[in-house]
Amino acid sequence: MSSILLKVENKIATITLNRPEVFNSFNREMALSLQGILDDCETNEDVRAIVLTGNGKAFCAGQDLKEVTNPELNPGFKKILEEHYNPIISRIRNIEKPIIAAVNGVAAGAGANIALACDVVIADEKASFIQAFSLIGLIPDSAGTFFLPRLIGFQKASALAMLGDKVSAEEAERIGMIYKYVSSEEFSNTIDSIAAKMANLPTIALGLIKKTFNKSLTNNLTEQLALESKNQIEAAGSEDYAEGVSAFIEKRKPNFKGN
Repeated sequence: MSSILLKVENKIATITLNRPEVFNSFNREMALSLQGILDDCETNEDVRAIVLTGNGKAFCAGQDLKEVTNPELNPGFKKILEEHYNPIISRIRNIEKPIIAAVNGVAAGAGANIALACDVVIADEKASFIQAFSLIGLIPDSAGTFFLPRLIGFQKASALAMLGDKVSAEEAERIGMIYKYVSSEEFSNTIDSIAAKMANLPTIALGLIKKTFNKSLTNNLTEQLALESKNQIEAAGSEDYAEGVSAFIEKRKPNFKGN
């Protein structure tokens, strides 16, 4: 059984973490497979939006501890970070297509931080997020120390990282950790609706929004204003911009083609 499932339909790639028997925790095979699938989605012109979710009760429980405690299987933390999680986070942030984390259940450790690295995070009401690292003597990785303080503030992030408190989906929305949570009954339809909307928006503009937001994490104001000018000029040269303006003037729905 494949550890990662991929479905491409209606310009949406749905990537499903598929180790439900271990709450979709990562081993080396699954981490490398996810990288390859993200690469494929990046270059596939039929894909204009990506959904990342989990099979079963969990979104992702982070690292498979059975792998790291097995002397014959353990790749070591240097490989786990530099060859597994860091490349996954880099791909999520650098793919110029919107990535939606559809958090269907618990997201713990690296699983939580992979979700938070996505562009939009939507959680089932039964989902939860936990920085479980300190509970086994580790620090947050997978960009948890980068994104979490920026999402919810230094003090709150520091407390969650040190105490390892579980955060409900409702609380995660309230503190700005995620975009929104929805009821279990509405979860699937909400994901489908938002993914479909993003897949039919101007792809170049969404990619440039992502690139510009990425740089805002390190740029000063002057640098960011210059980058906005550069990327706005590029966006204004796209066919989708011309279509958007025409549709607005003609009072009709735009037909964006992603170019």
